[in-house]
Amino acid sequence: MAAGIMLITMFCLAVNYNLFGHLPDKEELANIKNETASLVYSAEGELIGKFFALDRTNIAFEEFPTHLIEALIATEDTRYFEHQGVDSRSLMRVFFKTLLLRDRGSGGGSTITQQLAKNIYGRDSFGMLTIPVNKTKETLLAYRLENTYDKEEILTLYLNTIPFGENVYGIEAAARRFFNKNASDLNLQECAVLVGMLKANTYYNPRLHPENAIKRRNVVFAQMIKYGYLDLGDLDSLNQLPLTLDYANLEAEGPANYFLVQVKKEAQQLLKDISEQTGENWNLESDGLVIRSTLNLALQQQALQAFQKHLGVMQNKLRKQYSQGPSKKELESAAMKELTKAGLSGDAHQHSTMEIFDWAGSYTDSISVMDSLKLSLTLLHAGLLALDPNTGGIKVWVGGIDYRSQPYDQVTAHRQLASTFKPVLYAAALENGMEPCDYINNDPLTFSDYEDWSPENYDHSSGGKYSLTGALVSSMNLPTVRVFFDVGYKSLEDLWEKMGFARRLHRSPSVALGTAEASVYELAVAYGAFANGGLKVEPTAILSIATQDGRVLYEQKSSPSKDRILQTSSSAWMNVMLSKAIRSGTGASMKRTYRVDLPLAGKTGTSQNYSDAWFVAYNPSLVMVTRVGASSPSIHFNNGNEGSGSALALPLVAYTLKNAQEDVALRKEISVPFAPLPRDLRSALNCEDYKEETALGKFFDNFRPKKTTSQKQLRKAERKKKRRERRKKKRS
Repeated sequence: MAAGIMLITMFCLAVNYNLFGHLPDKEELANIKNETASLVYSAEGELIGKFFALDRTNIAFEEFPTHLIEALIATEDTRYFEHQGVDSRSLMRVFFKTLLLRDRGSGGGSTITQQLAKNIYGRDSFGMLTIPVNKTKETLLAYRLENTYDKEEILTLYLNTIPFGENVYGIEAAARRFFNKNASDLNLQECAVLVGMLKANTYYNPRLHPENAIKRRNVVFAQMIKYGYLDLGDLDSLNQLPLTLDYANLEAEGPANYFLVQVKKEAQQLLKDISEQTGENWNLESDGLVIRSTLNLALQQQALQAFQKHLGVMQNKLRKQYSQGPSKKELESAAMKELTKAGLSGDAHQHSTMEIFDWAGSYTDSISVMDSLKLSLTLLHAGLLALDPNTGGIKVWVGGIDYRSQPYDQVTAHRQLASTFKPVLYAAALENGMEPCDYINNDPLTFSDYEDWSPENYDHSSGGKYSLTGALVSSMNLPTVRVFFDVGYKSLEDLWEKMGFARRLHRSPSVALGTAEASVYELAVAYGAFANGGLKVEPTAILSIATQDGRVLYEQKSSPSKDRILQTSSSAWMNVMLSKAIRSGTGASMKRTYRVDLPLAGKTGTSQNYSDAWFVAYNPSLVMVTRVGASSPSIHFNNGNEGSGSALALPLVAYTLKNAQEDVALRKEISVPFAPLPRDLRSALNCEDYKEETALGKFFDNFRPKKTTSQKQLRKAERKKKRRERRKKKRS
């Protein structure tokens, strides 16, 4: 007997003196710092996401509901407030049954304090001695923890570190994940469910195994009654309570996951700058920072609902088009080409089980490689961005249709701009001396230098003359190409670069009709210069970054950009011209069909063959841009009634703003009107949009040879432009 006691004593001393690995001392225990997720909030203060290695959010003891503490004590450690870290009765049971008799089903003997030690420091492998070494370590650490912290502090550490599966740690993160609420708001049955998970967090996961979770919850109720925390008469009614979850996995299904990628990128740069300035190093994934973003969650939610409402309908229409006739053959051919390119043509009919995205609800099915590719090719993608043109604050960022299955961000994807490019060209024309009432010929054109390219208006009309305003409002192609000649490539390129577009313009007249590629993000920045009076706007996603204790590390300065890229007169004229495009041009359905009555200017865009649909709407307080299209330009609607910018893209903005304008506070924020034009600029708009050619002119047109245009005409137009600029300077 004495020899056995001596052996046990020597073994414990060996563990205590670090012969089986380092054992933290009291000083180290006093400096325990849990890795804590950084929280991201919307501008209104709603939690929209987290950055973490371990999903954990630390809270104070006062934030734990009484029922939670009672359920925990009753179920996990009934003598918690009596022992000093180790429950001798439970320890003896473990020693004789688990260690000596090797009965693993005899029950655990770990106290809450011992479990805390295990949660913080984990367990190592020591072969046959693994269990005795780890249990001894946890016993010694429990005594040290009890001598370092009081009982409330130990409970706080424990409840902030316990694992709940799904990479979730701590009661606050678990409350958010399973019930979408703060831990302080948990009710009795929710506390019982979460405490019940501690026995086996996967087996009792209420989402994966609801029946197991209910049974374990009822065990917790019984324990609470046994130890006097609940009345016996309540047991039957408690056991009958339904399991009600509000599962909220922000990491996979949050309201702004595409936006969070931007927030993380910006936050890491800001923290790097802070480190260089102050020497302080902060870890975004472990230091529990509090980030307040620029996102307006109410407006973001309206945009998400618009995606669901509109794209669900349009997706069905596109799939129907490609399920029959020539389109069906085109899709099969395109799919086979992709399979051949990937070296999978021989596997076309091989089946596998996969998750399939659908607006009615994603589902799992066994599907062939060919059918899977067809679904992928005909999937409509979309991106929408809204920002404040004065501060650059990003208000809405919907980067795609489903972050989990389609993580590629459509807001940053480059596609042909179509007619949304035209305002950039027309702004360059205003900058170079043209005015809104300058008239432009609408006669047909053929370009001998470009393989006899002959642009056409959308409605195939020609003849007469359009004012600069009329040509832009009606999105006429023939006058626009002539404006390109008048402006000149160099002037257009200069403005393009000032506006922040990344890709170079092709030196071709077709660029006037929107063959240049850019992203939703870049286009929002460009139109921001129209909205704010001609200044370059720098988008930003973060208002502030603070520590858990409230120390502000960064706060956004609200001063607007000082980089002027347009004259105030040019931006003011553009606003009037593009407001008319919304009232009576290609964007007229905003008010006529969707009843959006906010002050707005804007422009639609439709790429060749309806491959991509664009729409921009803006005012002095908001710029909103969206684009819709399949991943391959070869897959598209075959008519303008469904594939044009006004039919496919505009409704996303329209539904978003229609609902937003019903919210009094939100309406006030996004409905700032355009300032009245100064008198000297107002007179330059007093003209008709279109002058029809006279009957006599039309008669002689029949006898005139077909006109062609070449580089000579371009150089001649540039010389004409320079002469006009010199005359304008003399007048001023």
